[in-house]
Amino acid sequence: MAMKQQLLFVQGGGKGTHDKWDNKLVESLERALGSNYAIRYPRMPREDDPTYARWKAALTRQFARLSDGAIVVGHSIGGTILLRTLADDPPTLTLSGIFLIAAPFVGKGGWPSDDLEPLSNIGRKLPRSTPIFLYHGRDDDTASIGHVRLYAKAIPRAVVRRLAGRDHQLNNDLSVVAADIRATVSRQA
Repeated sequence: MAMKQQLLFVQGGGKGTHDKWDNKLVESLERALGSNYAIRYPRMPREDDPTYARWKAALTRQFARLSDGAIVVGHSIGGTILLRTLADDPPTLTLSGIFLIAAPFVGKGGWPSDDLEPLSNIGRKLPRSTPIFLYHGRDDDTASIGHVRLYAKAIPRAVVRRLAGRDHQLNNDLSVVAADIRATVSRQA
């Protein structure tokens, strides 16, 4: 029996996000990817007050449960913290892809933060061989479309998808993300 492709989905921050918001994103991915994928969707600590130290510790524990070839997906501030964690303390496993959805950029032109270091040079610290995809809705009123432009500058090799008519949750439709995940995994098979 073939092993299922592992995928870790990191939720965004905010009260009730795990059960009332990002669960819809996970359900959309599950539908679009099908039964060949095993999606882990851990509840992040103190979702209403995400901090880098707490979430990094939780992510490090999650990375230890993954095998080589796993996919990581992060939404909103969860994507920002995921990226910073991968840069600061990369896991020993090889990832098949990094997928960020509506992640706010921290640094000049983006969101200020006393908790997270600016991301302007983040591309240099990420694994060169790992594909990186960035998705942002043009109608995102939480983290404007300008954030993905800043990420594209910081990670020039990333594939950027600016999606018309999509909000911060990409209208709870991750079919475009799922299509990129499937294509990335099949290229590496």
